[in-house]
Amino acid sequence: MEQQTTMVKHITVVGTGVIGNGWITRFLANGYKVTATDPAPEAESNMYAAVKNAWPAMEKYGLSQGASLDNLSFEKDLKTAVAEADFIQENVPEREELKRQVIAEIDGYAKAEAIIASSTSGIVPSVLQKDCTAHPERVMVAHPFNPVYLVPLVEVVGGEKTDQAFIEKAREFYETLNMKPLIVQKEVEGHVADRLMEAIWREALHIVNDGVATTEEVDASIVYGPGLRWALMGPFLTLHMGGGKQGMRHLLHQFGPALKLPWTKLEAPELTDELAEKVITGCEAQTEGSDMAELEKRRDQFLIELQELLEKYWPAANLNGRL
Repeated sequence: MEQQTTMVKHITVVGTGVIGNGWITRFLANGYKVTATDPAPEAESNMYAAVKNAWPAMEKYGLSQGASLDNLSFEKDLKTAVAEADFIQENVPEREELKRQVIAEIDGYAKAEAIIASSTSGIVPSVLQKDCTAHPERVMVAHPFNPVYLVPLVEVVGGEKTDQAFIEKAREFYETLNMKPLIVQKEVEGHVADRLMEAIWREALHIVNDGVATTEEVDASIVYGPGLRWALMGPFLTLHMGGGKQGMRHLLHQFGPALKLPWTKLEAPELTDELAEKVITGCEAQTEGSDMAELEKRRDQFLIELQELLEKYWPAANLNGRL
């Protein structure tokens, strides 16, 4: 891959958990210099181990000119870490009070033109901006999906104080990472994709809790069924094609009344010890004999090949009519 032109030269990643390290890997693979910061005692060593583990997948996927692990550095002090950054990706734990505090600190330390993007999976940007007194207009949500270094979607959401010019700059930057930025037009808890995944997750828990199917059977029902179609077209176009020549017009006429039937239980079941044990033992049985590193490598190779197929059969896929 060849890196596109961008005003971003140096990136700081705040928080080096699974998502933070995924961002680091993607930034590095696209030729950027990255400074990472995290107060946890083992953060630096864990970060380097995670990035090195993911790097072979990026070599298969394609590295930009100048991409190197040598472009990564670690700085314990937050103020120093963000001082010269053009783009700051925040990934601290999903606790509103903590995120607001850290983002407010970043806002006070970073240069005025630096973009501050939060990886939050559910908190709306207007909440994250509340304690920012310097430049809240450059604070936004930029929510990725695991593994960040391979899954291209990033949901970009502005808050009440976010300047649209910064949203546009963020979109342009994420495109240099070979990502598909979705500019969410209205902020809502959980954004778009997580709300859809949450609905399936809640229903899956009911199915397991009621003894209808095991975790393995639920997964198989998606992997060998709708998941194959969703990977190409998503839920709306998949159903549109199910309506024959008249598409969605016919489908809604024929199956619309079924929306009134009690097929789903979207309110989550109580997570009892018994249900938790069913889910935990089910997942452990599914992965027996395979450690997480092996599963990650298998998943990564699949995602690389799947994206190649997606580009082959659906090259016109775009978000916001911009890509």
